Amino acid sequence: MTTDSAPKPVSLAEKLKSLGVKVGPKVLQSMVQKSGMDVPVQSVVQGSFISTRRGEVFVSEQTYPPGYRHGLTPLRPSVPLLTIGQWARDTHLAELPIETLAFLDTETSGLSGGTGTYAFLVGVGRFIGDSFQLAQFFMRDPSEEPALLEGLMDFLAPCRGLVTFNGKAFDAPLLVTRYLLHSIPVPFTGFSHLDLLPLARRLWRDRLPSRALKYLEENILIAPRSIEEVPGYEIPYLYFDYLRTGNAGPLKGVFYHNAMDVVALAALMNHMATVLHDPLSGKVKHGLDFIAMARLFEDLDRWEDAARLYEHGLETGLSETDFGPAVQRLSALQRRRGDIESAVALWKIAAAKGQVYAHVELAKYFEHHQRDYSEALKWTEQAEKLVSRQDMPRFENRHWMEELEHRRTRLEVKRVLAER
Repeated sequence: MTTDSAPKPVSLAEKLKSLGVKVGPKVLQSMVQKSGMDVPVQSVVQGSFISTRRGEVFVSEQTYPPGYRHGLTPLRPSVPLLTIGQWARDTHLAELPIETLAFLDTETSGLSGGTGTYAFLVGVGRFIGDSFQLAQFFMRDPSEEPALLEGLMDFLAPCRGLVTFNGKAFDAPLLVTRYLLHSIPVPFTGFSHLDLLPLARRLWRDRLPSRALKYLEENILIAPRSIEEVPGYEIPYLYFDYLRTGNAGPLKGVFYHNAMDVVALAALMNHMATVLHDPLSGKVKHGLDFIAMARLFEDLDRWEDAARLYEHGLETGLSETDFGPAVQRLSALQRRRGDIESAVALWKIAAAKGQVYAHVELAKYFEHHQRDYSEALKWTEQAEKLVSRQDMPRFENRHWMEELEHRRTRLEVKRVLAER
């Protein structure tokens, strides 16, 4: 509901000061003289003004139909979020109806956070039936922030979970600060919160040079953005220009950027849920992706699944750099599972590729399991030759040589005693 009396006009200086922007009198006078380009936001993007308990707020809404795909990926998940919930240590995620999840992203006046940073555009989406409803709440003026927060609260009312990208570190704390400053209850208190950035790092850190949302959108979802896209670092400046000139024209790209971030969130979560639900379904093509998922399943104590994924990843043709660590992890996992014969086979493969650790593991195996001290000594001496030939840091060379010399000395004594 709107207030009865019209609010007092706020000067440009006050607007900028409230956003943490400091300008001198001469600069301010120059900015004011350049004003007069008033182009309202409603003439740039489709939307309407809605009434809230704290005034009116501009909202742009879009509906993505059931058949919509973002790149190659549908928005709505067709599998439960069981593995994602296990990884996030939040079992409620798998139990929440998809309609109760809100996908949220903010555009702000800066990246520093704190009380001087505003979220001037908040995009949030949720599923209504099989369609995806996107709402973008825009603050035409800092005085409209309470109305934006109230409008966002109403949109989140049916939800019980939040999905963001780096939202636990940035978006959520920022919004909490803004709600508290205006004495408005935080609408997502008690929500499950799934932040996709840490999971993206787990899945693609070793293969992709960047885990930024836009990069994942282009390279995982195969959904490049249009020429409307604006770089994220430009967005605060575009908003300051809007406050200065009243010209919302350049903000069209900001609305597009925000909308694509929210839609990409939904599609990325669906992709992650799908590949983790059935990693061998054919959707995963890269060996390093199998290895990354194997490590994740290993951490979840799903050892059988992890072993199968390690094996599949090793069969896809990894580089020499990646092959060694993968074999090492799989062999260690097989040993923990009690499958020592599989571990020995893997160590022999790695040893043939010049891996020092594999020689040491085989020496341990023949010493402690087979009591074959001559065979154990053979693997130890081969390891010493490898270390002496390999170009490695001095501290690493010293570590191996000291360990191997100690092992060789012990094995020579054991062999002599065994032959008596």
